[in-house]
Amino acid sequence: MFTSPGYLLLRDAVSTPRSYLTDSALGLSDAAARAVPQDALLAWVTTVVDGGVAVTAILAASLWAAGFGAARLVSVLLPGSGVPAQVTAVTVAIWNPYVGERLLQGHWSLLAGYAALPWAVCAAVAVRRQTNGGWWALAFWLGVAGLTPTGVLLAGVTAVLVLAMPGGRVSRVGRLAGGVALIVAVSAPWLVATALSGGGTEADPAGVSAFAARAEPLLGTIGSVAGLGGIWNADAVPDSRTTPWALVGTVLLLAVVACGLPALWRRRRHPVVVALAVVAAVAVLGPVLGATAPGLRLGEWAMVHVPGAGLLRDTQKWVAPAMPLYALAAAAGVGTLRRHFTPDRARRDIAWAALSVVAVIGALPDLAWGVGGQVRPVRYPDGWQQVASIVTSDAGDVAVLPAGMFRRFEYSGPAPVLDPTPRMVRADVLQTGTLIVEGGAVGGEGSRAVDVEQLLLGGADPSELAARGVGWVLVEHGTPGDDGLSEETLDMLTQVYGDNDLTLYQVDGAWVRETPDRTVAILAHVLLVLVVAAGAIGMLGTRLHTRISELLRAFAAFFRRNPGKQT
Repeated sequence: MFTSPGYLLLRDAVSTPRSYLTDSALGLSDAAARAVPQDALLAWVTTVVDGGVAVTAILAASLWAAGFGAARLVSVLLPGSGVPAQVTAVTVAIWNPYVGERLLQGHWSLLAGYAALPWAVCAAVAVRRQTNGGWWALAFWLGVAGLTPTGVLLAGVTAVLVLAMPGGRVSRVGRLAGGVALIVAVSAPWLVATALSGGGTEADPAGVSAFAARAEPLLGTIGSVAGLGGIWNADAVPDSRTTPWALVGTVLLLAVVACGLPALWRRRRHPVVVALAVVAAVAVLGPVLGATAPGLRLGEWAMVHVPGAGLLRDTQKWVAPAMPLYALAAAAGVGTLRRHFTPDRARRDIAWAALSVVAVIGALPDLAWGVGGQVRPVRYPDGWQQVASIVTSDAGDVAVLPAGMFRRFEYSGPAPVLDPTPRMVRADVLQTGTLIVEGGAVGGEGSRAVDVEQLLLGGADPSELAARGVGWVLVEHGTPGDDGLSEETLDMLTQVYGDNDLTLYQVDGAWVRETPDRTVAILAHVLLVLVVAAGAIGMLGTRLHTRISELLRAFAAFFRRNPGKQT
């Protein structure tokens, strides 16, 4: 996956050669700002880097950062535990059902927030200890997590709870105020977009049951979620999790974690360990309770009465904050096993760590090679580049057929994929947001898109499309739903491109809707970039200052011991 050329196109993951800074990319549409600021970031990055390379690099960096962050967390909270314990923590952090299922669902940007979790905890610990660079590190990692709204909430809430625990060298009020201020700053892109457009403030209650955590074979919901699995989509799981091996794998993973719980219990007065334990308990029990009958009713009520509650509907994704405790416990377990069974430390730590690593990998063997080859790059047909070069942003929005947001192309494989059109062309693409799931459909927020879709399917006169700001109609062939499309409206449009994969029509006389003022939305994105940049520069500056100070102290000590060496 990381070395092959092409583009990630799998369920919710869509990468394209070039993306554009449309109103939708900024979240200024009637749909929820779920892909803000990720889409704007890709629009800027792909002006200089191919989109396939950019997404692959971000995904690879996220997985690397998750593992490195777990090792760093162990060194901060379990000093002296050694490299074998850190390797065990790394394996638990990156080789688990949560990572596998989110890869298969296409949530590459969510994994950036997942990767930021252990780093945000380390930064919060540094703030508590008043260590140089703590605030800079917290700003940077919360900014990284801010690639998606979910990511910043995952890392932000975890960090704030660590900051809120008693003790530390900085007042709780001060560090809480600073933490909340950083969360608001890095959340500015999607908060501002939601305030300006009003998109996503209401959600379909049907989504609560459709996206609830799911029980995997022989595990029940609580066993699935405790094992970091249980995603709502039964098709987006590694093959081994669809068999009784799901039970075996979960037992192996939890056994590795459980080995270290006695050691963490002995540290129960450590405020950070307590905070991580509370976060993990809530992260596991929350999705489980959300899948019960009372939990579903509460969720349905929230979708109707609580603005923005739709962000919470995929409850299993909120199990991610359990990872830091799981990694820490797995690392502590290496020392526990050695003390109880093999007192000789040096070599025995390596042996028990190796056994733990083998157990964790064996629990999910098909995570190798892009989750058994399912996460792989694809090649777009040449027609996509032709369409992208023709469609302009000043001739109206784009309507797409067949109806719906998902496609299943021959070149993309057997799994459904999000329509790549919105990230392929310069104009805004009308999408209903309706998702087809097992048991029915979950309504979206795109009211204008629903109206236009009904006009197209009903054979309306092109003037009705033009009056609604539609300047282009793109028909995608070779995907379910393209048979039986009404040709009545299409026959009255001007075809400007066509091949076996795509046909593009232009709507004459389209009313071009007034573009909303994008200044505030862009400034919100700039604020996020500044926070990340300031954090990175601050961390680098702190590290350089520390190294220079160490060198100066070493030189001073040397000359004090050797006064004759001074010139």
